[in-house]
Amino acid sequence: MQINIESESSQPPKHGLILLQVLMALLFVVMVFRLWHLQILQGEHNAQRANANRWREQQIYANRGLVLDARGVILAANRPSYAVALTSEDCPDIPSTLAKVSQWTGEPMSKLERLYRQSREEGLPKFSPLILAHDIKFEQVARLESQVMNWPGLSIIAQQRRFYPQGDIFAHVLGYVALANAREVESYAGLYRGDSVGKQGIELKLENSLRGVKGRVVQEVDALGRPLARDSKAPPVGGRDVRLSLDADLQLFAMRAMAGNAGSIVVMDPDTGRILALTTSPSYDNNLFTGRLSAKDWGRLRDDERHPLQNRAIQSVYPPGSIWKLVMAAMFMREGIGRDETVTCTGEFRLGNRVFRCWRAGGHGRVNMLRSLVESCDVYYYQMADRLGIDKLTEFAAAAGFGRLTGIDLPSEKPGVVPGREWKRRMRGEAWQRGETINASIGQGYTLTTPVQMAVYVSSLLNGGRLLKPLLLEEENPVERGRVPSTEAERIFLLKAMREVVENRQGTARRLKMDDAVIGAKTGTAQVVALGDTRLRTEDMLYQHRDHAWVATWGMKGDKRYVVVVMLEHGGGGGASAAPVAAAVYAYLFKNKKPESVPWRNVAASGYITQSDPAEARGLDEIIRASKQWEPFVGPDHRSAESARRDKDDAGS
Repeated sequence: MQINIESESSQPPKHGLILLQVLMALLFVVMVFRLWHLQILQGEHNAQRANANRWREQQIYANRGLVLDARGVILAANRPSYAVALTSEDCPDIPSTLAKVSQWTGEPMSKLERLYRQSREEGLPKFSPLILAHDIKFEQVARLESQVMNWPGLSIIAQQRRFYPQGDIFAHVLGYVALANAREVESYAGLYRGDSVGKQGIELKLENSLRGVKGRVVQEVDALGRPLARDSKAPPVGGRDVRLSLDADLQLFAMRAMAGNAGSIVVMDPDTGRILALTTSPSYDNNLFTGRLSAKDWGRLRDDERHPLQNRAIQSVYPPGSIWKLVMAAMFMREGIGRDETVTCTGEFRLGNRVFRCWRAGGHGRVNMLRSLVESCDVYYYQMADRLGIDKLTEFAAAAGFGRLTGIDLPSEKPGVVPGREWKRRMRGEAWQRGETINASIGQGYTLTTPVQMAVYVSSLLNGGRLLKPLLLEEENPVERGRVPSTEAERIFLLKAMREVVENRQGTARRLKMDDAVIGAKTGTAQVVALGDTRLRTEDMLYQHRDHAWVATWGMKGDKRYVVVVMLEHGGGGGASAAPVAAAVYAYLFKNKKPESVPWRNVAASGYITQSDPAEARGLDEIIRASKQWEPFVGPDHRSAESARRDKDDAGS
């Protein structure tokens, strides 16, 4: 046998073997470290991810709560709607998919890209559907259903859209629901881009109650994302239904009584603060905002010179004109001015080289406090206010609820303005002038109020001096926010004067007189621009130069009593224009005059309407019983040649 012995030089190098062993050892260490990292350090996280790949979670939209009137008439409901949604986790090609949705629906590609980008920035989960196109037409649904299966991640989902059966009648009270913006997504928990949210009115104020809570469904899927089973995890919780204090029939009647005039009507229960009607004219159809608001519709609403989007009952502030004399007379009594103390009205009041005129050119002669209210004599208030000064006026008006919010459950309420020294220094950087006190005494100058504020004040004269929060929710109990600084005797005197404004032959609201009811009122004509010494007829003036027409009233019949405030923008005289509107409202309230036709748009057929129990009768208090015993006021007749104009109320300074 031959044995071959290799030379030492043919042996493999030892350093190469060592290098291989080191590499294998390093690989082993890396694998061990990686396994430790995946199974120990990140084990729980990876287990959750693996489970997430197995289970798919979807959201279920909750029903938004209904809004009803006091008798159960539906004011805000929901209707079925369809939308195109994208689940980004299932979509392999986002740009192409967005382009296809744009082609199908007509939505601009830039808008869809912005929606997708914002959804990622706002943290929308990838497994949650992003709504790309809302409220697609029903005829499109079948066509799209046959095509979305070829586009992974796209689906047609059913959702609810808000619907307002009464259209523009309740628009300013209800507001509307529309797509949430970035600020709203951040403000509300559980709200994502593509969801809807309340934007104005009750829909905004009660958003958290009405919206409800979304549900979730967990679905088991295979490796390709195909559904295997379904497991319900959390059912949706519908929003709470809300019943308002408003009466739908009364609201409709009040809107018709406005006859197309710009302005507002407030009907209030003086004992509880409940608002029975809150109208603003012109109005708008809030259904326009729940779907796709066209540029044409938005431009029409935005550019309308009469501003239909403005809630005139709480957001528009006006000079109150002569209805402010109710506040002034109360302040005079509080400061010790006797009701029998007289002023001689010659038709003008001179302050230095300035002349402040009364609406009656020939003057009213000798005027006491009662007659100053009944015939709305300006000079009486000029002299008394000049004597007391602006500081007392400001203090009393603020205590009577003016210059601050009433607390009504609607957004964007304005507080109005009670002017004074500090106010003018802060707002204009100027000192208060004595002549400005004269203007303020008759509700002109800087003085501004809202119709709701005036309704609260007149109600306080009837309910014992309580300044009540105006209530829109039927379930809410009365809320006292202050008391007017007037005694019972002083309040009764003002009620007596208001009754005389209606029943006296010199009164400025005689159109409100009813044979079977007790009505009290104070009319007001708030001057908008200074027109000099020549007084034009309303019909001869430019619309924007015409006076605002006010009437603040209370009415009683049996166990019913109400406060009705009417404000007509550029309506002319309060007695001539606003008083007939209030008279029509009282005819409805006391004679139960129904609207000719009620456009409740098949809501009754839906089965939603319920009949509420009749309200419990309220007893009359001592003030009301006393009102039925008042003797008609008969004072000295100081009529001048201008007495034929007694229908005309205060024309301002």
